[in-house]
Amino acid sequence: MSIRKCRQDRETKNESLSGLNRREFLKTAVATGTIATGAGVFLNYAQSIAQQVEVKHGTNRFTFAYISDSHLLDRGREHRFAKSLIKAVKDVNALEPQPDFVLYGGDLAQLGLRDELSLGKDIIAELKPKLYMMVGEHDWYYDMGDVWREFFGKPTYSFNHKGIHFIVLNSVVVEDYWSGPKMAPMERMLFMAQLDNPKGRPFTVGEEQRKWLSDDLSGVEKHIPIVVFSHSPLYKYYKAWNFWADDAEQVQKLLSPFKTVTVIHGHTHQVLTNKIKNIAFHGMMSTAWPWPYAPEGIPKLTVQMDRPDPFNQFDGTGWGIVDTLHDGNVNKTYKLWDRNPMIVSYDKVSTGRELVPGPSY
Repeated sequence: MSIRKCRQDRETKNESLSGLNRREFLKTAVATGTIATGAGVFLNYAQSIAQQVEVKHGTNRFTFAYISDSHLLDRGREHRFAKSLIKAVKDVNALEPQPDFVLYGGDLAQLGLRDELSLGKDIIAELKPKLYMMVGEHDWYYDMGDVWREFFGKPTYSFNHKGIHFIVLNSVVVEDYWSGPKMAPMERMLFMAQLDNPKGRPFTVGEEQRKWLSDDLSGVEKHIPIVVFSHSPLYKYYKAWNFWADDAEQVQKLLSPFKTVTVIHGHTHQVLTNKIKNIAFHGMMSTAWPWPYAPEGIPKLTVQMDRPDPFNQFDGTGWGIVDTLHDGNVNKTYKLWDRNPMIVSYDKVSTGRELVPGPSY
């Protein structure tokens, strides 16, 4: 082993424990396997690609797991993307006690084909906890969501859990640009999967869902913490790649009366941190592959992931912990494989100042 490798290993061990409070230190110091504590259970961060989330609001404390962006192809369980999802499911099932539920963050399939979605459905059916599903554009645009709805139900819904109001949105709605001239289903799907799509339209939540969101929020007291799950970011990051919501400001306005709002999104396959007024945004990682950062528009609170090793299929992917504090705000910890943990505390996010690299922020 090289001197450089030894130094990196030593720095990883030391830095992963620096900047932690006593509770965080105790949880991290014994992370040699699955950890059972009074606050919940944590995955072994050296092995897991499921994204573990710890939630604490008032006297209620619970955990949920988050898995996203598996992009399955119809190549069976031996394909590397399928193996990653299988591992994530096994990691969640190994938790003791079990998380209260699992949220799947979209893009279960790559081309939206029935066989791809069926493979994903079979794999995630092995999860022990209750499962909540969110749709991504790769799941939707081959058949406009017909098979996804058949397998998983409505793409837009909300639920309450132990004092927190959760909202799941379909944030990949686009204006119809395929009916004339008429596109074949696969042509439409490939256009929607294209990052630099010259004929594309930007993602939106859309008028129908904004009306639904307004009605849903009308029954929620303003002091109740809100957690929104969207596939694409609910802000304007980089339009050319559809890391974007064209009606972001209208959605944010609906969320603005609430004291505490957190939006957790997939789609971008990377660590992202943003804050707009009362809303904190956190991007989640993929189980399939990491995306590079966009050439412009990266939110200033983002501490960028290092460039992943292209010869290591798991580098740049991983899991994370979201600690929801007593006031409903969150601290986000990213557990990247073979890299130091990245901790984004709400204390730093709330300042609105650019974060600086280090083991904790």
